[in-house]
Amino acid sequence: MDGSTLALLSILGTLAIGAISPGPSFVLVARTSIAVSRRAGLAAAFGMGTGGVVFATLALLGLHALLTQVGWLYLVLKVAGGLYLVHLALRIWRGAAEPVRVPDGATDAGGALRSFWVGLATQISNPKTAIVYASIFATLLPASPPAWVLLALPPAVFLVETGWYAIVAVAFSAGRPRAAYLRSKTWIDRLAASVIGALGIRLVMDVAKPT
Repeated sequence: MDGSTLALLSILGTLAIGAISPGPSFVLVARTSIAVSRRAGLAAAFGMGTGGVVFATLALLGLHALLTQVGWLYLVLKVAGGLYLVHLALRIWRGAAEPVRVPDGATDAGGALRSFWVGLATQISNPKTAIVYASIFATLLPASPPAWVLLALPPAVFLVETGWYAIVAVAFSAGRPRAAYLRSKTWIDRLAASVIGALGIRLVMDVAKPT
């Protein structure tokens, strides 16, 4: 195995470990899968994968160097991402007591499209994830990688991110998790909202901390 192939596999393995770590993306895909449908959960997973491609592309374009040199831009991204997560948490909390409407046909298609966009927005709302991508690429990617590595990275990242969240979507949309959710929808939704909201507040508060 040559050095470029090893570097590619190392990057993908590190990103896979990061994707598996619980966070707002995991909470969103799991909740979407059991509250809406498997199709919507898979659409959210595709949104997460698309967000991964965005991060990978930006990392290849030198995002880390940009954010290091333009410090205020990173702060703006943190505040914007944190506020989005708080907004998403409030939406989930307000709808916690509403009954589940089982979608079908065109309604399910519309729900899947919305789930994709919510998944994408949730993935790219955390600028710390962008820094993680940029750091991993800067550390593990060779100084002058061959063109095939640069071309292979974005689609490979998409497969890693989408693959993991698709597993989450299928697992949580199965009969037993769905039945358990329906029995305790209000409390599960409020727990999910609390987790997502706390992460959003933490992002905003990080900006307010003295350096």
